Amino acid sequence: MHNFTIAIDRKSLLEEANRIIREHEDYMQGMLATEVEQKGPVLVFRGEFFLDEQGIPTPKTTAVFNMFKHLAHVLSEKYHLAD
Repeated sequence: MHNFTIAIDRKSLLEEANRIIREHEDYMQGMLATEVEQKGPVLVFRGEFFLDEQGIPTPKTTAVFNMFKHLAHVLSEKYHLAD
């Protein structure tokens, strides 16, 4: 399953993910990956989503979702969780 990826601990992976987020052209204030889990060969990232007063997702939520999808694509090719 992990033949071509490097084992990495959650803390180090989240640090790299958040560096990628901050340097990405679509970065918005408040975007932050706070959790990651391994689902088969895919790393799944989670963090704050942005809702309005009625609890409805804002356009910023869509941007965060897309960023987490980007992280999954980029980082799943390089890493797998060591734990």
